Amino acid sequence: MSDIVLRAIGVVRTPFAQKFGIPRQGGLVDEVHATLELDAPYNREEAWRGIEGFSHLWLLTWFHAEKGAQAALTVRPPRLGGNARLGVFATRAPYRPNPVGLSLVRLVRVEKLENGAVRIHVAGVDLLDGTPLLDVKPYLPYVEALPSAVGGFAAEDSGAHLRVEWTAQGRAACAPWLVRYPNLCELVEALLQRDPRPAYQAQRADEVERVYGMLLYDLDVRWRVEDGVARVLDVVVKEV
Repeated sequence: MSDIVLRAIGVVRTPFAQKFGIPRQGGLVDEVHATLELDAPYNREEAWRGIEGFSHLWLLTWFHAEKGAQAALTVRPPRLGGNARLGVFATRAPYRPNPVGLSLVRLVRVEKLENGAVRIHVAGVDLLDGTPLLDVKPYLPYVEALPSAVGGFAAEDSGAHLRVEWTAQGRAACAPWLVRYPNLCELVEALLQRDPRPAYQAQRADEVERVYGMLLYDLDVRWRVEDGVARVLDVVVKEV
């Protein structure tokens, strides 16, 4: 078969500067807002005419951060604690023969720019900032919402949730950034509630001693877990 050439139509701009902390599926954390920054001619208004009639969209993307990663026939899903191998096609792991991503997101609005172009705002994104966007398709509930479908080893929400508390230092450090990022505190809480730690780390007895850093925008959010509570310790400018 001859080579297949894919052309990105733009990039997805998200709060995530690294993979750690990104929700494990699209739609899990609605507080994660992002924009689709489109290349010409796909940024023209006529290319998106009628999209406002849909509440949700499928984003087809390219896992650009997996350069050099070797696709394998089996992978260790983090959900299973890294202790079991499954076939790559039975998972959504990014290490694939072709690193194509599929994310279901909520359409927030279509922004019309002064130059006549458009920018698409979405929510519930599970993508690294700068992810190349290959295509967008509307979500169709009558064929894609299947209550009787079986979800294999991921049939239900993992149930990994943490209570989130702010230390006085953490709350004070977050406050100055709300002018630039109005929903920063809510975003931090929503992400930590989902417990972004790999399953094998969450099960370790010495986790109480570990301080995590989660990069959002140009900030480093520092937190630790104690007795099932994620405590936000500080918010500092990300080191370059």
